[in-house]
Amino acid sequence: MNRAIKILMLFVFVVTGSVFAQLKVDYEYYKLDNGLKVVLSQNKTAPVVTVAVYYNIGFRIEPKDRTGFAHLFEHMMFQGSKNLGKMEFIKLVQSNGGILNGSTRFDFTNYFAVVPSHKLETIIWAEADRMTGLDITQENLTNQQGVVTNEVKVNVLNQPYGGFPWLDLPQAANENWYNAHNFYGDLKDLDAATLDDVKDFFSKYYTPNNAALVVTGDFEKEDAKTFIKKYFGKIPAGKMQPVPDISEPKQEKEKITVKVDSLANKPAIAFGYKMPAVGTPEYFAMGVIDQVALQGQDSKLYQKLIAEKGYYSGVYGGINSGLGNMFNYNGPMLWDFYLLHENNVTPEEIIASVDEVLKGLAEKPLTKAEIDRALVKMRSNLYDVVEETFGFGLADLLACYALFNDNPGVVNTLEDSFKKVTPELIQKTAKEYLRSGNRTIIKLDAKAAK
Repeated sequence: MNRAIKILMLFVFVVTGSVFAQLKVDYEYYKLDNGLKVVLSQNKTAPVVTVAVYYNIGFRIEPKDRTGFAHLFEHMMFQGSKNLGKMEFIKLVQSNGGILNGSTRFDFTNYFAVVPSHKLETIIWAEADRMTGLDITQENLTNQQGVVTNEVKVNVLNQPYGGFPWLDLPQAANENWYNAHNFYGDLKDLDAATLDDVKDFFSKYYTPNNAALVVTGDFEKEDAKTFIKKYFGKIPAGKMQPVPDISEPKQEKEKITVKVDSLANKPAIAFGYKMPAVGTPEYFAMGVIDQVALQGQDSKLYQKLIAEKGYYSGVYGGINSGLGNMFNYNGPMLWDFYLLHENNVTPEEIIASVDEVLKGLAEKPLTKAEIDRALVKMRSNLYDVVEETFGFGLADLLACYALFNDNPGVVNTLEDSFKKVTPELIQKTAKEYLRSGNRTIIKLDAKAAK
Protein backbone atom coordinates (compact mmCIF):
# COMPACT_ATOMS: atom_id res chain seq x y z
CA MET A 1 0.00 0.00 0.00
CA ASN A 2 1.46 3.41 -0.90
CA ARG A 3 1.80 6.29 1.53
CA ALA A 4 -1.09 8.31 0.10
CA ILE A 5 -3.54 5.44 0.54
CA LYS A 6 -2.38 4.82 4.10
CA ILE A 7 -2.91 8.49 4.96
CA LEU A 8 -6.41 8.27 3.45
CA MET A 9 -7.09 5.14 5.48
CA LEU A 10 -6.10 6.93 8.66
CA PHE A 11 -8.46 9.77 7.79
CA VAL A 12 -11.38 7.52 6.95
CA PHE A 13 -11.23 4.77 9.55
CA VAL A 14 -9.64 6.18 12.68
CA VAL A 15 -10.56 8.19 15.71
CA THR A 16 -9.27 11.71 15.21
CA GLY A 17 -7.76 13.96 17.83
CA SER A 18 -5.26 11.52 19.33
CA VAL A 19 -1.52 11.68 18.87
CA PHE A 20 -1.47 8.17 17.47
CA ALA A 21 -4.64 7.64 15.46
CA GLN A 22 -6.16 4.18 15.85
CA LEU A 23 -8.21 1.98 13.60
CA LYS A 24 -11.85 2.70 14.37
CA VAL A 25 -14.47 1.19 12.12
CA ASP A 26 -18.02 2.49 12.36
CA TYR A 27 -20.50 -0.33 11.85
CA GLU A 28 -23.99 -1.52 12.69
CA TYR A 29 -24.62 -5.15 13.60
CA TYR A 30 -27.96 -6.92 13.79
CA LYS A 31 -29.63 -10.22 12.97
CA LEU A 32 -32.68 -11.12 10.92
CA ASP A 33 -35.39 -13.30 12.40
CA ASN A 34 -33.97 -16.27 10.46
CA GLY A 35 -30.60 -15.85 12.16
CA LEU A 36 -28.65 -14.16 9.35
CA LYS A 37 -25.93 -11.96 10.84
CA VAL A 38 -25.73 -8.56 9.15
CA VAL A 39 -22.94 -5.99 9.36
CA LEU A 40 -23.21 -2.58 7.71
CA SER A 41 -20.24 -0.21 7.50
CA GLN A 42 -20.40 3.02 5.52
CA ASN A 43 -17.47 4.65 3.75
CA LYS A 44 -18.45 7.22 1.15
CA THR A 45 -15.00 8.04 -0.18
CA ALA A 46 -15.73 6.20 -3.46
CA PRO A 47 -19.05 5.34 -5.19
CA VAL A 48 -18.72 1.59 -4.75
CA VAL A 49 -20.10 -1.02 -2.37
CA THR A 50 -18.81 -4.42 -1.31
CA VAL A 51 -21.33 -7.16 -0.60
CA ALA A 52 -19.89 -10.26 1.05
CA VAL A 53 -21.63 -13.42 2.21
CA TYR A 54 -19.69 -15.74 4.52
CA TYR A 55 -20.86 -19.25 5.37
CA ASN A 56 -19.62 -20.84 8.57
CA ILE A 57 -18.29 -23.90 6.78
CA GLY A 58 -14.69 -24.26 5.69
CA PHE A 59 -12.69 -27.22 4.54
CA ARG A 60 -11.64 -27.95 8.10
CA ILE A 61 -15.00 -29.58 8.89
CA GLU A 62 -15.96 -30.98 5.50
CA PRO A 63 -17.31 -34.56 5.45
CA LYS A 64 -14.84 -37.36 6.05
CA ASP A 65 -14.01 -39.34 2.89
CA ARG A 66 -14.98 -36.25 0.89
CA THR A 67 -11.74 -34.29 1.00
CA GLY A 68 -11.94 -31.13 -1.08
CA PHE A 69 -15.73 -31.14 -0.88
CA ALA A 70 -16.08 -27.66 0.62
CA HIS A 71 -13.93 -26.31 -2.21
CA LEU A 72 -15.91 -28.26 -4.79
CA PHE A 73 -19.11 -26.76 -3.43
CA GLU A 74 -17.71 -23.26 -3.72
CA HIS A 75 -17.50 -23.90 -7.47
CA MET A 76 -21.09 -25.18 -7.48
CA MET A 77 -22.31 -21.83 -6.19
CA PHE A 78 -21.51 -20.24 -9.56
CA GLN A 79 -23.44 -22.80 -11.61
CA GLY A 80 -26.80 -21.07 -11.51
CA SER A 81 -29.73 -20.49 -9.18
CA LYS A 82 -33.47 -20.05 -9.23
CA ASN A 83 -33.47 -16.89 -11.34
CA LEU A 84 -29.91 -16.73 -12.68
CA GLY A 85 -28.62 -19.32 -15.12
CA LYS A 86 -25.19 -20.92 -15.30
CA MET A 87 -22.41 -18.29 -14.86
CA GLU A 88 -24.98 -15.46 -15.02
CA PHE A 89 -24.05 -14.24 -11.53
CA ILE A 90 -20.53 -13.57 -12.81
CA LYS A 91 -21.84 -11.85 -15.94
CA LEU A 92 -24.21 -9.74 -13.84
CA VAL A 93 -21.36 -8.35 -11.75
CA GLN A 94 -18.84 -7.90 -14.54
CA SER A 95 -21.32 -6.29 -16.94
CA ASN A 96 -21.91 -3.62 -14.31
CA GLY A 97 -18.20 -2.86 -13.96
CA GLY A 98 -17.72 -4.89 -10.80
CA ILE A 99 -15.36 -7.58 -9.60
CA LEU A 100 -16.15 -10.73 -7.65
CA ASN A 101 -14.64 -13.86 -6.21
CA GLY A 102 -15.20 -16.72 -3.84
CA SER A 103 -12.85 -18.81 -1.74
CA THR A 104 -12.78 -21.72 0.67
CA ARG A 105 -10.66 -21.34 3.79
CA PHE A 106 -10.09 -23.26 7.00
CA ASP A 107 -13.20 -21.96 8.76
CA PHE A 108 -15.45 -20.33 6.16
CA THR A 109 -16.45 -20.19 2.53
CA ASN A 110 -17.01 -16.68 1.21
CA TYR A 111 -18.42 -14.91 -1.81
CA PHE A 112 -18.05 -11.21 -2.50
CA ALA A 113 -18.66 -8.60 -5.15
CA VAL A 114 -17.52 -4.99 -5.45
CA VAL A 115 -19.92 -3.01 -7.62
CA PRO A 116 -21.04 0.58 -8.28
CA SER A 117 -23.19 1.85 -5.42
CA HIS A 118 -26.41 1.97 -7.39
CA LYS A 119 -26.21 -1.80 -7.94
CA LEU A 120 -26.47 -2.66 -4.26
CA GLU A 121 -30.01 -4.00 -4.45
CA THR A 122 -29.18 -6.12 -7.51
CA ILE A 123 -26.29 -7.90 -5.80
CA ILE A 124 -28.19 -8.45 -2.55
CA TRP A 125 -31.01 -10.00 -4.59
CA ALA A 126 -28.57 -12.21 -6.51
CA GLU A 127 -26.83 -13.47 -3.34
CA ALA A 128 -30.17 -14.26 -1.72
CA ASP A 129 -31.29 -16.02 -4.88
CA ARG A 130 -28.47 -18.52 -4.78
CA MET A 131 -28.73 -19.00 -1.01
CA THR A 132 -32.33 -20.07 -1.42
CA GLY A 133 -32.36 -21.72 -4.84
CA LEU A 134 -29.05 -23.10 -6.03
CA ASP A 135 -29.37 -25.13 -9.23
CA ILE A 136 -28.01 -28.48 -8.11
CA THR A 137 -27.92 -30.88 -11.06
CA GLN A 138 -25.84 -33.90 -12.02
CA GLU A 139 -24.63 -32.02 -15.10
CA ASN A 140 -23.33 -29.13 -12.99
CA LEU A 141 -21.75 -31.48 -10.47
CA THR A 142 -19.96 -33.55 -13.11
CA ASN A 143 -18.73 -30.40 -14.81
CA GLN A 144 -17.31 -28.92 -11.61
CA GLN A 145 -15.74 -32.19 -10.50
CA GLY A 146 -13.74 -31.99 -13.71
CA VAL A 147 -12.85 -28.34 -13.12
CA VAL A 148 -11.65 -28.91 -9.56
CA THR A 149 -9.77 -32.09 -10.49
CA ASN A 150 -7.96 -30.16 -13.21
CA GLU A 151 -7.22 -27.36 -10.73
CA VAL A 152 -5.63 -29.84 -8.33
CA LYS A 153 -3.51 -31.27 -11.14
CA VAL A 154 -2.40 -27.85 -12.41
CA ASN A 155 -1.79 -26.16 -9.04
CA VAL A 156 -0.39 -29.10 -7.06
CA LEU A 157 0.37 -32.36 -8.81
CA ASN A 158 2.00 -30.96 -11.95
CA GLN A 159 3.50 -27.80 -10.47
CA PRO A 160 7.02 -27.39 -9.05
CA TYR A 161 6.66 -26.87 -5.30
CA GLY A 162 2.95 -27.58 -5.72
CA GLY A 163 1.27 -27.47 -2.32
CA PHE A 164 4.55 -26.57 -0.61
CA PRO A 165 4.25 -25.63 2.14
CA TRP A 166 0.68 -24.30 2.47
CA LEU A 167 -0.95 -27.67 1.75
CA ASP A 168 1.77 -29.94 3.08
CA LEU A 169 2.49 -28.43 6.49
CA PRO A 170 -0.99 -28.75 8.03
CA GLN A 171 -1.11 -32.42 7.03
CA ALA A 172 2.32 -33.10 8.50
CA ALA A 173 1.93 -31.03 11.67
CA ASN A 174 -1.61 -31.83 12.84
CA GLU A 175 -3.05 -34.96 14.44
CA ASN A 176 -6.79 -34.31 14.27
CA TRP A 177 -8.23 -35.40 10.88
CA TYR A 178 -10.20 -32.18 10.59
CA ASN A 179 -6.97 -30.17 10.58
CA ALA A 180 -4.71 -32.74 8.92
CA HIS A 181 -6.53 -33.96 5.82
CA ASN A 182 -5.87 -32.91 2.23
CA PHE A 183 -8.37 -30.08 2.04
CA TYR A 184 -7.65 -29.32 -1.61
CA GLY A 185 -9.03 -32.74 -2.36
CA ASP A 186 -7.93 -36.28 -3.01
CA LEU A 187 -8.92 -37.10 -6.59
CA LYS A 188 -10.74 -40.30 -5.60
CA ASP A 189 -12.78 -38.39 -3.01
CA LEU A 190 -13.67 -35.67 -5.51
CA ASP A 191 -14.78 -38.27 -8.03
CA ALA A 192 -16.86 -40.06 -5.39
CA ALA A 193 -19.00 -37.02 -4.51
CA THR A 194 -22.64 -37.66 -5.43
CA LEU A 195 -25.58 -35.42 -6.18
CA ASP A 196 -27.12 -36.42 -2.83
CA ASP A 197 -23.88 -35.36 -1.12
CA VAL A 198 -24.14 -31.92 -2.68
CA LYS A 199 -27.82 -31.47 -1.84
CA ASP A 200 -27.21 -32.57 1.73
CA PHE A 201 -24.24 -30.23 2.12
CA PHE A 202 -26.25 -27.29 0.78
CA SER A 203 -29.21 -27.91 3.07
CA LYS A 204 -26.97 -28.26 6.13
CA TYR A 205 -24.57 -25.37 5.75
CA TYR A 206 -25.87 -22.84 3.23
CA THR A 207 -28.56 -21.44 5.49
CA PRO A 208 -29.08 -17.87 6.75
CA ASN A 209 -28.49 -18.81 10.38
CA ASN A 210 -25.09 -20.23 9.38
CA ALA A 211 -24.02 -17.11 7.51
CA ALA A 212 -23.01 -13.48 7.80
CA LEU A 213 -23.78 -10.75 5.26
CA VAL A 214 -21.55 -7.67 5.20
CA VAL A 215 -22.11 -4.48 3.22
CA THR A 216 -19.36 -1.86 3.18
CA GLY A 217 -18.85 1.31 1.16
CA ASP A 218 -21.07 4.03 -0.27
CA PHE A 219 -24.69 3.23 0.60
CA GLU A 220 -27.56 4.40 2.78
CA LYS A 221 -28.16 2.16 5.78
CA GLU A 222 -31.93 2.25 5.59
CA ASP A 223 -31.85 1.28 1.92
CA ALA A 224 -29.52 -1.63 2.67
CA LYS A 225 -31.71 -2.81 5.55
CA THR A 226 -34.78 -2.70 3.33
CA PHE A 227 -33.10 -4.73 0.57
CA ILE A 228 -31.67 -7.27 3.01
CA LYS A 229 -34.99 -7.85 4.75
CA LYS A 230 -36.84 -8.05 1.42
CA TYR A 231 -34.60 -10.70 -0.15
CA PHE A 232 -32.91 -12.55 2.71
CA GLY A 233 -35.63 -12.20 5.32
CA LYS A 234 -37.95 -14.67 3.63
CA ILE A 235 -35.36 -17.50 3.52
CA PRO A 236 -36.17 -20.06 6.24
CA ALA A 237 -33.58 -20.88 8.88
CA GLY A 238 -31.95 -24.28 8.73
CA LYS A 239 -31.09 -26.77 11.41
CA MET A 240 -27.74 -25.88 12.95
CA GLN A 241 -25.22 -28.70 12.65
CA PRO A 242 -23.13 -30.02 15.54
CA VAL A 243 -19.60 -28.66 15.52
CA PRO A 244 -16.91 -31.36 15.54
CA ASP A 245 -13.97 -31.23 17.89
CA ILE A 246 -11.15 -29.56 15.96
CA SER A 247 -8.75 -29.21 18.87
CA GLU A 248 -5.14 -30.38 18.57
CA PRO A 249 -3.16 -32.15 21.27
CA LYS A 250 -0.11 -30.37 22.60
CA GLN A 251 2.90 -31.26 20.46
CA GLU A 252 5.85 -32.51 22.49
CA LYS A 253 8.19 -33.94 19.85
CA GLU A 254 9.62 -32.39 16.72
CA LYS A 255 8.32 -33.83 13.44
CA ILE A 256 10.53 -34.00 10.37
CA THR A 257 9.32 -35.26 7.00
CA VAL A 258 10.76 -35.34 3.50
CA LYS A 259 8.86 -34.46 0.32
CA VAL A 260 10.32 -35.53 -3.00
CA ASP A 261 9.50 -33.09 -5.81
CA SER A 262 10.54 -34.35 -9.23
CA LEU A 263 9.73 -30.96 -10.81
CA ALA A 264 11.56 -28.65 -8.40
CA ASN A 265 14.98 -27.29 -9.41
CA LYS A 266 16.18 -26.27 -5.94
CA PRO A 267 15.74 -27.91 -2.55
CA ALA A 268 13.66 -26.13 0.07
CA ILE A 269 12.76 -26.33 3.73
CA ALA A 270 9.62 -25.32 5.62
CA PHE A 271 9.00 -24.81 9.34
CA GLY A 272 5.62 -24.87 11.08
CA TYR A 273 5.09 -24.00 14.75
CA LYS A 274 1.71 -24.59 16.37
CA MET A 275 0.06 -21.32 17.35
CA PRO A 276 -1.50 -20.29 20.67
CA ALA A 277 -5.31 -20.18 20.74
CA VAL A 278 -6.90 -17.28 18.87
CA GLY A 279 -7.49 -14.19 20.97
CA THR A 280 -5.19 -15.10 23.85
CA PRO A 281 -2.38 -12.77 24.98
CA GLU A 282 0.09 -15.28 23.53
CA TYR A 283 -1.69 -15.12 20.17
CA PHE A 284 -1.06 -11.38 20.00
CA ALA A 285 2.50 -11.92 21.20
CA MET A 286 3.00 -14.29 18.25
CA GLY A 287 1.77 -11.51 15.97
CA VAL A 288 4.55 -9.29 17.29
CA ILE A 289 7.09 -12.14 17.07
CA ASP A 290 6.07 -12.66 13.45
CA GLN A 291 6.94 -9.05 12.65
CA VAL A 292 10.24 -9.15 14.55
CA ALA A 293 11.41 -12.54 13.35
CA LEU A 294 10.01 -12.95 9.84
CA GLN A 295 8.38 -10.00 8.13
CA GLY A 296 10.56 -7.70 6.06
CA GLN A 297 14.26 -7.46 5.34
CA ASP A 298 14.87 -6.03 8.83
CA SER A 299 13.53 -9.24 10.40
CA LYS A 300 15.85 -11.46 12.40
CA LEU A 301 15.36 -14.52 10.18
CA TYR A 302 15.99 -12.57 6.99
CA GLN A 303 19.10 -11.00 8.46
CA LYS A 304 20.46 -14.36 9.62
CA LEU A 305 19.39 -16.68 6.78
CA ILE A 306 19.64 -14.36 3.80
CA ALA A 307 21.76 -11.29 4.58
CA GLU A 308 24.39 -13.10 6.69
CA LYS A 309 24.34 -16.73 5.53
CA GLY A 310 23.24 -16.11 1.95
CA TYR A 311 21.21 -19.33 1.79
CA TYR A 312 19.02 -17.89 -0.97
CA SER A 313 17.07 -14.78 -1.90
CA GLY A 314 14.29 -14.70 0.67
CA VAL A 315 12.35 -16.30 3.51
CA TYR A 316 8.55 -16.25 3.38
CA GLY A 317 5.60 -17.07 5.59
CA GLY A 318 3.54 -15.87 8.52
CA ILE A 319 0.48 -16.79 10.55
CA ASN A 320 -2.08 -18.52 8.31
CA SER A 321 0.16 -17.33 5.50
CA GLY A 322 -1.03 -19.70 2.79
CA LEU A 323 -4.75 -19.05 3.07
CA GLY A 324 -5.36 -15.67 4.62
CA ASN A 325 -3.95 -13.78 7.57
CA MET A 326 -3.77 -13.99 11.34
CA PHE A 327 -7.22 -12.45 11.74
CA ASN A 328 -9.46 -14.64 9.58
CA TYR A 329 -9.39 -18.12 11.07
CA ASN A 330 -10.91 -19.79 14.11
CA GLY A 331 -9.08 -22.97 15.06
CA PRO A 332 -5.64 -24.56 15.33
CA MET A 333 -3.09 -22.80 13.15
CA LEU A 334 0.61 -22.70 12.32
CA TRP A 335 3.17 -19.95 12.24
CA ASP A 336 5.14 -21.07 9.21
CA PHE A 337 7.99 -20.01 6.98
CA TYR A 338 10.04 -21.53 4.19
CA LEU A 339 12.96 -20.84 1.92
CA LEU A 340 14.61 -22.37 -1.11
CA HIS A 341 18.33 -23.04 -0.88
CA GLU A 342 21.29 -24.17 -2.92
CA ASN A 343 22.36 -27.83 -3.14
CA ASN A 344 25.57 -27.16 -1.22
CA VAL A 345 23.59 -26.00 1.82
CA THR A 346 22.26 -28.73 4.10
CA PRO A 347 18.90 -28.57 5.88
CA GLU A 348 20.78 -29.05 9.15
CA GLU A 349 22.72 -25.83 8.58
CA ILE A 350 19.49 -23.92 8.06
CA ILE A 351 17.85 -25.52 11.10
CA ALA A 352 20.82 -24.53 13.26
CA SER A 353 20.57 -20.92 12.06
CA VAL A 354 16.83 -20.84 12.70
CA ASP A 355 17.37 -22.23 16.19
CA GLU A 356 19.92 -19.51 16.91
CA VAL A 357 17.43 -16.79 16.01
CA LEU A 358 14.39 -18.22 17.77
CA LYS A 359 16.24 -19.26 20.92
CA GLY A 360 17.47 -15.69 21.11
CA LEU A 361 13.87 -14.49 21.37
CA ALA A 362 13.27 -16.80 24.32
CA GLU A 363 16.51 -16.02 26.12
CA LYS A 364 16.89 -12.26 25.67
CA PRO A 365 14.10 -9.67 26.08
CA LEU A 366 13.37 -7.49 23.10
CA THR A 367 14.19 -3.83 23.53
CA LYS A 368 11.49 -1.18 23.58
CA ALA A 369 12.75 0.05 20.21
CA GLU A 370 12.38 -3.45 18.71
CA ILE A 371 8.84 -3.82 20.02
CA ASP A 372 7.88 -0.33 18.92
CA ARG A 373 9.16 -1.04 15.41
CA ALA A 374 7.26 -4.33 15.36
CA LEU A 375 4.05 -2.58 16.41
CA VAL A 376 4.45 -0.05 13.60
CA LYS A 377 4.89 -2.91 11.14
CA MET A 378 1.93 -4.76 12.66
CA ARG A 379 -0.24 -1.68 12.39
CA SER A 380 0.79 -1.16 8.77
CA ASN A 381 -0.05 -4.79 8.06
CA LEU A 382 -3.47 -4.37 9.67
CA TYR A 383 -4.24 -1.39 7.45
CA ASP A 384 -3.04 -3.34 4.42
CA VAL A 385 -5.49 -6.10 5.35
CA VAL A 386 -8.35 -3.63 5.77
CA GLU A 387 -7.71 -1.92 2.44
CA GLU A 388 -7.23 -5.12 0.40
CA THR A 389 -9.21 -5.32 -2.88
CA PHE A 390 -11.00 -1.97 -2.79
CA GLY A 391 -11.84 -2.35 0.89
CA PHE A 392 -12.93 -5.98 0.72
CA GLY A 393 -10.41 -6.70 3.46
CA LEU A 394 -12.55 -4.73 5.92
CA ALA A 395 -15.61 -6.76 4.94
CA ASP A 396 -13.54 -9.90 5.49
CA LEU A 397 -12.63 -8.94 9.06
CA LEU A 398 -16.15 -7.84 9.94
CA ALA A 399 -17.63 -11.05 8.55
CA CYS A 400 -15.13 -13.29 10.36
CA TYR A 401 -15.62 -11.62 13.72
CA ALA A 402 -19.39 -11.76 13.25
CA LEU A 403 -19.21 -15.48 12.45
CA PHE A 404 -16.63 -16.49 15.03
CA ASN A 405 -17.21 -14.04 17.88
CA ASP A 406 -20.75 -12.76 17.26
CA ASN A 407 -19.05 -9.38 17.55
CA PRO A 408 -17.63 -7.56 14.51
CA GLY A 409 -16.43 -4.86 16.91
CA VAL A 410 -13.41 -7.03 17.71
CA VAL A 411 -11.77 -5.26 14.77
CA ASN A 412 -11.65 -2.08 16.87
CA THR A 413 -9.80 -3.81 19.72
CA LEU A 414 -6.94 -5.31 17.73
CA GLU A 415 -4.47 -2.45 18.06
CA ASP A 416 -4.97 -2.23 21.81
CA SER A 417 -4.41 -5.97 22.14
CA PHE A 418 -1.08 -5.72 20.35
CA LYS A 419 -0.05 -2.74 22.47
CA LYS A 420 -0.47 -4.85 25.62
CA VAL A 421 2.27 -7.24 24.51
CA THR A 422 5.31 -6.92 26.80
CA PRO A 423 8.92 -8.15 26.49
CA GLU A 424 8.14 -10.66 29.25
CA LEU A 425 5.12 -12.04 27.37
CA ILE A 426 7.17 -12.36 24.20
CA GLN A 427 9.83 -14.36 26.04
CA LYS A 428 7.23 -16.58 27.68
CA THR A 429 5.50 -17.18 24.34
CA ALA A 430 8.77 -17.88 22.53
CA LYS A 431 9.81 -20.43 25.16
CA GLU A 432 6.54 -22.34 24.85
CA TYR A 433 5.68 -22.04 21.16
CA LEU A 434 9.05 -21.69 19.40
CA ARG A 435 10.61 -24.76 21.00
CA SER A 436 11.72 -27.54 18.66
CA GLY A 437 9.18 -29.94 20.18
CA ASN A 438 6.37 -27.71 18.95
CA ARG A 439 7.45 -27.62 15.33
CA THR A 440 7.20 -29.59 12.12
CA ILE A 441 9.86 -29.43 9.43
CA ILE A 442 9.44 -30.47 5.81
CA LYS A 443 12.58 -30.97 3.74
CA LEU A 444 11.89 -30.75 0.02
CA ASP A 445 14.16 -32.95 -2.08
CA ALA A 446 14.41 -31.33 -5.52
CA LYS A 447 14.92 -34.15 -8.02
CA ALA A 448 14.94 -31.87 -11.06
CA ALA A 449 18.13 -30.25 -9.78
CA LYS A 450 20.09 -33.51 -9.94
